[in-house]
Amino acid sequence: MFRLFAIVPLVHLYVVLRLVPDLPWGLAGQVAGWTWFIASCLLLPLAMMSRRMPGRRADALAWTGFIFMGAFSFLWVLTVLRDLVLIAGSALALLPGLSWLDAELGRFGAASAAAIPIISALATLIGLYNARKRPALREVAIPIDGLPQALAGFRIAQISDIHVGPTIKHGYLERIVQSVNALKADIVAVTGDLVDGTVSHLAADVAPLARLSARHGTYFVTGNHEYYSGVEGWVEYLRELGLSVLQNQHEVLRHDGEMVVVAGVTDYSAEHFYPEQRSDPARAMAGAPENAGVRLLLAHQPRSAPAAQAAGFDLQLSGHTHGGQFLPWNFLVRLQQPFTAGLARLGKLWVYTSRGTGYWGPPLRLGAPSEITLLTLVAA
Repeated sequence: MFRLFAIVPLVHLYVVLRLVPDLPWGLAGQVAGWTWFIASCLLLPLAMMSRRMPGRRADALAWTGFIFMGAFSFLWVLTVLRDLVLIAGSALALLPGLSWLDAELGRFGAASAAAIPIISALATLIGLYNARKRPALREVAIPIDGLPQALAGFRIAQISDIHVGPTIKHGYLERIVQSVNALKADIVAVTGDLVDGTVSHLAADVAPLARLSARHGTYFVTGNHEYYSGVEGWVEYLRELGLSVLQNQHEVLRHDGEMVVVAGVTDYSAEHFYPEQRSDPARAMAGAPENAGVRLLLAHQPRSAPAAQAAGFDLQLSGHTHGGQFLPWNFLVRLQQPFTAGLARLGKLWVYTSRGTGYWGPPLRLGAPSEITLLTLVAA
């Protein structure tokens, strides 16, 4: 946390020093810029700490701080891009016959300094609207080699990365449950990062999950945020709500005479918290019937895929990435995960990565819409 308090003012200072002197609004622009600097520097760290201070005041602080965080992300990125243009233009202006660029760069500097805060504010408002509206239904067909006829049309409703916490509460989750139940799926898969906070603070907000309905039940696997939030307490509570929590385990379902293996692993990072809970797709598959019609793995992070492929799974459902959540981070997620969003293939393994049903931190979605996913198995 000390690093956060140290870094936040420095990156804010960069934005202020690069934009405020060029603002065309005189003293009013200077005052507004420095007022924003002070407010944002204070609110961002406090927003990150708010999940440890439950209550309406803490939630209000989180809402304000996370919106400032999202707006600052746009400001910072646009300021960096502006500086790259100015540096490139200044270099070109040194060439013979291009000295006229100096005047153009001056006009660009003033216009862009004024445009960046306006663009950032609009992007924040649009992102806020996208994040808070009901997640869209995304339907995906998964072609499985050798799929028995009885399993053609088997339907899986996936929700992921809801992040119940300071800004996502009971009402948001209730709407998700209603949407999922309307799908009348064969199973519901909840692929981790359900919460940002402890059971004692968020139990009432998570309670709507008890009303999830599917022919063969609801299955849950832990994400990294469960480990930040007291994983043992959450596993116990979710089982009390009626969810099947799979921790390197599997269950065998009987569906119209055919078998479906539904397995789940602990989060990819679990061993850093509890070495004995190391994520292990092979262990999750151990003892599963070899003649099962389909073998499904729930794994929070897409990077479980190589081990899932080696273990013999047909399909892996993941989340974690949020699809980047908002620009420009959706272009950078691939640096940390092999798959960012949507359907991909690794050898014979299909991997579907959800963009998430909620959001983390800033209540923003831009370029990476949230989703409730309905996956239907079809014969290849």
